[in-house]
Order: sequence, then structure tokens, then C-alpha cells
Amino acid sequence: MDVRTIFHVEDNLENRLLVRRILQAYGYALTEAETASKALALLESCRPDLILLDINIPDMDGYTLTSKIKANPALKHIPVIAITANVMKGDRERTIQAGCDGYIEKPIDVDNFVEQIEKFMR
Repeated sequence: MDVRTIFHVEDNLENRLLVRRILQAYGYALTEAETASKALALLESCRPDLILLDINIPDMDGYTLTSKIKANPALKHIPVIAITANVMKGDRERTIQAGCDGYIEKPIDVDNFVEQIEKFMR
């Protein structure tokens, strides 16, 4: 079976470690970036099966990063899932309008996280 790769863009080390532990326990390979600019640079050579991204990252918000990913013909087919603490009325809609294929609220539900990811991996 092919190992599926997930690209995770998250500036918070504790959040990255949690997601890494969960996903690696389920056999996923992980590539990580702390900033949008690092993510864009890594995505030049990395072709993950799924991109998870925090909306609130330091150098460029996740909405803008998603737009850049979806504008790139080599990347636009990759599902982008926002993992965000932005849970006010309208935030989910704004995330989807920005081009994200899905939305997972923080704090993540550890028990259901992989199940949520799997929906987008098919």
C-alpha cells in the first residue's frame, strides 16, 4: 500500500506535534511548514495527497495561501483543509469561499480527527 502524505502548515509547535503524532500513528507521512512562504517553497517539489492548514499563520493568512495553492495548476487538485480556531458565524463559509475543501475546528477532536481527514483522502 502506498504511504499517503499530508502537508501541514501550522505555526504553533504544540499543534504541529499533536497532529504529527496522530497522523503518524495511522501510517501517514507528514511534511510540515511553519509559515506560508515556507509552505509555498516546499510545495514546489512536494506533492502531498492532502494539505492541512491553519488560517492564522504569521506571514500570510490561510485564505491567501489557499488562493495561491488553488491558482497553481500543479497543486489545485490537492484537497486543502483548514484547521482553525476561527469558529464565529460566517468563518466556515469564508474558509470555503477562499477555496478550502473542508474545515476542521480547533481544538481538534483527537478521537475523530483521522476520520475527518479520511473523508477528504478518497
